[in-house]
Amino acid sequence: MRAVVTGAAGFLGSHLVEKLITGGFNVIGVDNFITGSKKNLAHLESRTEFEFLEHDVSNFISIAGNVDGVFHFASPASPVDYLELPIQTLKVGSLGTHNALGLAKSKDARFFLASTSEVYGDPQVHPQAETYWGHVNPIGPRGVYDEAKRFAEAMTMAYHRYHGIDTRIVRIFNTYGPRMRPGDGRVVSNFIVQAIEGSDLTIYGDGTQTRSFCYVDDLIEGIYRLYEHGGPEPVNIGNPNEFTVLELANLVLKQTGSNSKISFGELPVDDPKQRRPDISVASSRLGWKPTVELEEGLARTVEYFRNRLNE
Repeated sequence: MRAVVTGAAGFLGSHLVEKLITGGFNVIGVDNFITGSKKNLAHLESRTEFEFLEHDVSNFISIAGNVDGVFHFASPASPVDYLELPIQTLKVGSLGTHNALGLAKSKDARFFLASTSEVYGDPQVHPQAETYWGHVNPIGPRGVYDEAKRFAEAMTMAYHRYHGIDTRIVRIFNTYGPRMRPGDGRVVSNFIVQAIEGSDLTIYGDGTQTRSFCYVDDLIEGIYRLYEHGGPEPVNIGNPNEFTVLELANLVLKQTGSNSKISFGELPVDDPKQRRPDISVASSRLGWKPTVELEEGLARTVEYFRNRLNE
């Protein structure tokens, strides 16, 4: 089996490459390093099952030989990144998805789209099930990411219905773990770095907004099962245990032993007030549920960031 992974040098993409290799795949990783890091793939350079292509998937993708699966994970994925790179985010969600689907079609390969819980926007339904159409501001600053992913889902379903492509769509909820990038703007990495460095943990808003945090190993296992046993309809993969941002901040302080204080800033525009997945579909169809508790996952992630910052 041979798979192409776009966004392979990213946080999730690099973990996915490892999982696929463990599952018996030869993997071609594709990335242009806009937000990905060569360090995330350095340990795979000597593996005969892995090869790498530096390329922007917003342009035509050419891969020689057979391909069994195309995993489209390329995209800026944190607010800091997609607010700084709005056009690139829209292009990778539209042109990049089109090119990746075209590759899958030409190779008669299964296509897997990494979508996001952001397609639900600032939800008015809680928890969020796959049947919920979302509450998104298409012209707000976050809209470049939200709408890019919503378009990518529509394009994927169109290729499935019109061309008969075998497709999968995963809606990924907040994920954390090793290989997150310091300064990427995500709440877990922000808090851990701030705590280790002894600076204030910055909460935007009053801290009562909620998120559901899934450890990366759990997420990748769910993605692998969805690829193997899922169908074309979108499936939520995330941890249904919900925490306030203030609870997370206090847990990070406990895990790091930091004396940092907590400060509060203005809530960003269109920031979701609640976020929790309904994982009934993943549970019933894939036999999947998360197994790593937040305290355990945070301990592993704190260790990673300590080593990374010491470098």
